[in-house]
Amino acid sequence: MLALPVAVVAAALLLTGCVNNEANENPQGGGQSSASADTEGYGVTKDDALAATLPDAIAASGVLKIGTDPTYAPNEYKDSAGNPIGWDIDLADAMAAKLGLKAQYTAAKFDNIIPSIVGGKYDLGVSSFTDTTEREKQVDFVNYYNAGILWASAKGKDVDPENACGLKVGVEDGTYEDTEELPAKSKACTDAGKDKIQVFKYDGQDQATNALVLGQVDAMSADSPITEYAIHQQSDKIQAAGETFDIAPYGFATAKGGELTDVIKNTLQALIDDGTYTKILQKWGVEDGAVTAADVNAASKQ
Repeated sequence: MLALPVAVVAAALLLTGCVNNEANENPQGGGQSSASADTEGYGVTKDDALAATLPDAIAASGVLKIGTDPTYAPNEYKDSAGNPIGWDIDLADAMAAKLGLKAQYTAAKFDNIIPSIVGGKYDLGVSSFTDTTEREKQVDFVNYYNAGILWASAKGKDVDPENACGLKVGVEDGTYEDTEELPAKSKACTDAGKDKIQVFKYDGQDQATNALVLGQVDAMSADSPITEYAIHQQSDKIQAAGETFDIAPYGFATAKGGELTDVIKNTLQALIDDGTYTKILQKWGVEDGAVTAADVNAASKQ
């Protein structure tokens, strides 16, 4: 169970079931500026040496264009004013501040973010991406956290993620759980002559969680910090189903083979070294998945 700040919990309660992540993207008016990392108490200041390594176009613009799907609390979601918040957002803000840039967020459907990075619309994808070899064919990943998969079920209803044949399972469209985990589990069911898993796909994780709360599905599958947070918010209605499994690295997505990848890696490492990274994770109660060194494309190295 996550130990979350009272203010964060209160804000999330207001947002539960209210975020509408439409297919058409929604620029967040510049998002949180680089100065926000200082006002949040992290004390991040520009590192001139790191800033000097930025690609010329980004340095000239003074803006880091970031795509995010803000429906994945506590990693990235919206406050009551519609602005992106969460520990992923705080970390991205801190990186922007370290580079002397303004972080500009655009809310988008999860599965639209990587194509938009490939197309040059965003410089960075900050949306709890699990680094996989398949995704690495399109983009590079700067690895910053380790998360697993954790299922949830209705309170008092036992569900075994390894024996879910025939059950209705909610998932956010385009996530690792949707594209990799559930198809494999469902195939194992049908190969054994059992009923397939009925996968219910939702545009946002908030919708998948609400479907479970309302009894429309038997279980949901999501990354461990997200499921733990959902259980914290709805502890009278949902519970963990089994233990966390399939630990894998998260990565910030950057253009494949682009100059920005090493810049983000080195900036993240600077935040790890100066303690800012740890402060951010501790603030949000998610330090269990912390890394000690930034990496690139870890999935290919496993």
